[in-house]
Amino acid sequence: MEISTLYPLFTFLVLSWFMRSLEKFWLRPKRLERALISQGLTGTPYRLPFGDAKKFLELREAALVKPIPLSHDIVPRVGPFFQHVKTQHGKIAFTWFRQEPAVILNDPESVKYVLTKQQNIFLKPKADDAAKLLLTGLVAHQGEKWTKHRSKWDKQIETKESYELDVLPDIKAFAGDVISRTAFGSNFEEGRRIFELQQELGVLVVNASLNSYIPFYSYLPTKENMRMHKIIREVDAILKNMIEQREKAIRKDEDTSTTDLLGILLETNIQDSQLEGIQNAMTTEDVIDECKIFYVAGHDTATSALTWTLILLSMHPDWQERAREEVLKLFGESKPDYEGLNRLKIVTMIINEAMRLYPPVVFIERRTAAEVKLGGITYPPGVQFLIPILSLHHDPESWGPDANEFNPERFSEGILKASVPGAFLPFSGGPRVCIGQNFAMLEVKLFLARILQCFRFELSPAYAHAPYDMVTIQPQLGAQIILRRR
Repeated sequence: MEISTLYPLFTFLVLSWFMRSLEKFWLRPKRLERALISQGLTGTPYRLPFGDAKKFLELREAALVKPIPLSHDIVPRVGPFFQHVKTQHGKIAFTWFRQEPAVILNDPESVKYVLTKQQNIFLKPKADDAAKLLLTGLVAHQGEKWTKHRSKWDKQIETKESYELDVLPDIKAFAGDVISRTAFGSNFEEGRRIFELQQELGVLVVNASLNSYIPFYSYLPTKENMRMHKIIREVDAILKNMIEQREKAIRKDEDTSTTDLLGILLETNIQDSQLEGIQNAMTTEDVIDECKIFYVAGHDTATSALTWTLILLSMHPDWQERAREEVLKLFGESKPDYEGLNRLKIVTMIINEAMRLYPPVVFIERRTAAEVKLGGITYPPGVQFLIPILSLHHDPESWGPDANEFNPERFSEGILKASVPGAFLPFSGGPRVCIGQNFAMLEVKLFLARILQCFRFELSPAYAHAPYDMVTIQPQLGAQIILRRR
């Protein structure tokens, strides 16, 4: 082919690439920006090529330089970018992540509308049945692990009046054991390996997300990216083998166990495929994805809630004593049971307040798939909504002047009367509410009840208050407390 023939083709390809890039990186973002500004919405100006990603990273890095005083006013440290945008532009304002506007909703009424009007629903089992099932697995298997952790602590305390311990690693291990047992039952060892890999993957994903503004970063052969892909392959291989073996056993009636989530999921899927046809059945890949969700729903939330609850009770011995009195009145020294855990009013108030001050996640996202009107503003397709859970949980307009104070009494009449709808979202809300919320609450109550039965505890002088966002809100420098036998 002659050069004279190639030249027009080359020119056409270059011009096509240029026009597509111009549309993606400039024309479309500016159209969306004008559409929002014309309706009175304010926000940060669009910047090439990655919006406010640089500002987000700068504020995060500056906020995490050192710990903060022992205060629950943590929004400036954990969510500095959201605080910055709210201060500069108001409660509802837009910012930019890459080439899409992201509207930050600090208004509970708007949040409630966005969450409750979403139609992409994943089904949730009946709360009571699921809670009982999960607790059955939890109580049946927690004794061994509880004994292990308690004996470890007892051994450290037996020759001393007290013992200092960073409880975060033990809480993570406990929660990992619980979800592995509950989700995979007899395949516990494989489940524990998946848990370890998922934990490592979570940290890698967060770190990678901080570089997501770099074009094609996820495809670059960096050490972290290669490790992430290796973890994903290993997890998928373990789960695929586990699923195939369990499916074969169920089909041959060799495995009739319905005491773990994987067994129930597979048995239900087989029954559905027989009744409705194979085309409606979940694929192996679908089941693998569901298994991964078990860990997110059943581990991360519980770990975060339990860690911060222990820290808060260490800071507030009066509430610790009230919780202990309630636990001992209901259970004495006996193992907590399902009915009793559901009657723990004070403990539930404390956990809710802990999740208000230190929610598992800083924010959640939604995205408009079509034009939608909200609060008098018409949003075109392709607009993100960022729901800043942490900011909403600390808003004095919703929670009063003591919004940054630990006050479980605000939940004395239940969640619905504690504040306005849309202001309390530790498990998200609407049809997409976290499917693992009942599991997480039961796990936290059970572990907390056992701790209160056995120990008194207080913050160690070594504890430095440094909450930060790493998948969930965690204590960056550990959770050092001093344990004393009752």
